Amino acid sequence: MMYRFIHALAAVSGLLTVTAWSSDEIQPADLIFRGGDVYTVDAARSWAQSVAIRGGEIVFVGSDRESGPFVGDNTRVVELDGKMMLPGFQDAHVHPVWAGVAYLGCGMFDLPTVEAYVDAAVACDKENPGDGWLVGDGWTMDPFAPSGIPHKSLLDVVLPDRPAAFLSADGHSIWVNSKALEVVGITKETPDPPGGIINKDPETGEPVGALQEQGGINLILAQAPKHTSQDLIDGLEYALVELNKLGITAFQDAIVKIEGSDPYVSLDTYAELDQRGALTARVVAALYWEYETITEYENGKDLIQEFIEARNKYTNGRIHATAVKIWLDGVIESHTAALLHDYADRPGFKSDITLPASELNLIARALDSLGFQIHYHAIGDYAVRASLDSVAYARAHNGIRDSRHHICHLQVVDPADLPRFRELNVIANFQPLWAYEDSYITDLTYPRLGPERSEYLYPIGGIHRSGAIVAFGSDWYVSSPDPLAGIETAVTRLGADGSTTNVFLPDQRINLSDAIAAYTINAAYTNFLDDRTGTIEVGKLADLIVLDKNLFEIEPAQISDTTVLLTLLDGEPVHGSLDDL
Repeated sequence: MMYRFIHALAAVSGLLTVTAWSSDEIQPADLIFRGGDVYTVDAARSWAQSVAIRGGEIVFVGSDRESGPFVGDNTRVVELDGKMMLPGFQDAHVHPVWAGVAYLGCGMFDLPTVEAYVDAAVACDKENPGDGWLVGDGWTMDPFAPSGIPHKSLLDVVLPDRPAAFLSADGHSIWVNSKALEVVGITKETPDPPGGIINKDPETGEPVGALQEQGGINLILAQAPKHTSQDLIDGLEYALVELNKLGITAFQDAIVKIEGSDPYVSLDTYAELDQRGALTARVVAALYWEYETITEYENGKDLIQEFIEARNKYTNGRIHATAVKIWLDGVIESHTAALLHDYADRPGFKSDITLPASELNLIARALDSLGFQIHYHAIGDYAVRASLDSVAYARAHNGIRDSRHHICHLQVVDPADLPRFRELNVIANFQPLWAYEDSYITDLTYPRLGPERSEYLYPIGGIHRSGAIVAFGSDWYVSSPDPLAGIETAVTRLGADGSTTNVFLPDQRINLSDAIAAYTINAAYTNFLDDRTGTIEVGKLADLIVLDKNLFEIEPAQISDTTVLLTLLDGEPVHGSLDDL
């Protein structure tokens, strides 16, 4: 580059200015935005007015006055008229293809009652007539409180003659009718599979029609029809439109398998869209450690070799197959999360992690030594501790490197483990939209944990204050992928839909600037994309969004009502239009 940039903070108004000197004439920009509230999210959390873009990169950030030299005969100048510009949002934990396929299929999303779920099953049956499998997604446990476990009889009444199976929104349970149990061959004598549970009546021993975790779910889905490669492509295309609409320009797919799988997407789905220029986001793929069948390091060496081959083959374009997902426990509400102490409503029982701790340590050591980022699923406080312990073990044997291992969900964390995130440089990957006192929390979580441990639910503020890096994701389709709703909940600890008035553990709130950072630069850091994205700075890629309101000038309860007007990837619109600003 023939000229160099010097960044300086202006003495007034905290405005970031960039001045350019060159022995040659400054080259005009392709596109300039002017007159905006540009929140750069740089290290100084600076503000600017104008951003200039050339060749998909940012070449100027500063005041309107100083943007003049970048205007040429062919420069498109867009007036923001005071609208807010941010770096593109990034989701550090999401399931886009799974979500897309589910929403294009038989969905049970956002329904309030058991009766509504049954009605949705009937509607799905009418839309898909026949006697073959009926498969759908999206129910939640709270309408089935206090147990949280649905019964086959509810489906038997309306679907007596064809096998039916519906995955829960959290991906940890499946609800089936008697016909499905018959087809699969599950009876009172069938033992729990590895990595799963068949829920049975405590008195009769009969299966009730619900199965837990991947081992249980796979018993059913192994015999259900598989999604085609076109189904998965359609699902990803649907998901990309939805994510771009919400300002998301990069994400980490939290479970990806190699060369075909169901219900999870294969890497080939992403590669297909990338090869034809239709992948409108940057993607980090977390390859799935198959804990249902591989619980020992020695038995996992072939799988690790497959990870290496997949990384070599698929890390190109907008795809990086550089992470490995280790799913360590289930969920508190179905008593499958691994706790340090007994469940309050089940004395003598605390569940366990999916891999023996000693084997987890060896697996983490091996993956770390090979340069993989580890993406841990940990809900319960024991699963969180085991994850941290395995990182400590890997560091002790491999030395300290730029690993950026992260633990997602973190529903309950023992206070003794809060400082370990910073000490071990482990990223705390929260889903902030879960951190409010809804019926899921009041009717299911509180009774499982009891009052003392419930004080440590989703400790976003505590981990942030410890100095650790906090990144945000959605876990969509488990919950909405909308970063603005997540930001609002992180700031208020109230439901972004206005459904709650009691602030949920107010000490765990964070401020707006930190919540924005968790969805931008911190998520970019988690995705190893922070060198090119996550802030609005010269030399970075023009992954940018424009909002209709300045988030700092509205009430926190209005954040989720804000609209993303424009989303740019490499300086090109993937949502909205320059003409409509």
